[in-house]
Amino acid sequence: MSISFNERVAIVTGAGTGLGRSHALQLAARGAKVVVNDLGGSRDGSGGSASAAELVAEEIRAAGGVAIANAANVTDESQVAEMVGQVMSAWGRVDILVNNAGILRDKSFAKLPIDDWRAVVDVHLNGSAYCSHAVWPIMREQRYGRIVMTTSTSGIYGNFGQANYGAAKFGVVGLMNVLCIEGEKYGIKVNCLAPTAATRMTEDVMPTEVFEALAPEHVTPAVLFLASDDGPNRTILLAGAGCYTVAKLIEAEGIYLSEDQRSPENIAASFEQMCDVSTGREILNGSEHVEKIVLKAKSSL
Repeated sequence: MSISFNERVAIVTGAGTGLGRSHALQLAARGAKVVVNDLGGSRDGSGGSASAAELVAEEIRAAGGVAIANAANVTDESQVAEMVGQVMSAWGRVDILVNNAGILRDKSFAKLPIDDWRAVVDVHLNGSAYCSHAVWPIMREQRYGRIVMTTSTSGIYGNFGQANYGAAKFGVVGLMNVLCIEGEKYGIKVNCLAPTAATRMTEDVMPTEVFEALAPEHVTPAVLFLASDDGPNRTILLAGAGCYTVAKLIEAEGIYLSEDQRSPENIAASFEQMCDVSTGREILNGSEHVEKIVLKAKSSL
């Protein structure tokens, strides 16, 4: 089955370089009309220039594709609204949003200025929320939408010196978990990509030989799959170096303690059993967890 994006309209944020550029180029190559969004700032978010986005848009047009450049700052709700308005005026719909824009301000938590916390969370988490919120009513009205959040192993598993980045990146997983529930009846699917790629975001945190072995182009097929008509919903897809896998949150079966047993000592004594995920399962919403523990408590009486 061939995946095509003919007649689809896609917005890719942070598309002036690296992963976003690759996503924009490959979406356009498969027929999508693409909004190449990039503030044009440095890796830490300072500065700004429309030239990065325009160069990628021109590259798409030179290859026979359709693209417009946009330099909106994803942390500015009014600029995001203007960008979406520009898209609607030009093409009348928004089918795909790839939330890729990001910055890095790495420091150990003890040395992290709180302004660096705010800046990173603002771009990765709030920026993803602002862009998603701006296209949400459009996707609901047209009863079709695909949103790809960009998470990270730094959020899923943790990484030294990236408390701000890791918190923001796992925050978008939480955003996905809710939006996929709210959007399902409107034909909106929301997923997360956790990429490992050689970009300016990672060039000084990877050994040279590893950096050179990775390329953003090997990640982008995962985005195309997630954004496709028949793509999944509520999936965390990890991609890098030609390797693709899915990460899931699995809840162990756990234990029930009667009222007279509910002490920290008994929790400690049963902790190993509580950690046994051999019979665990994926919980798809908060109500499922509540139902699980209520049924478990009732069956133990």
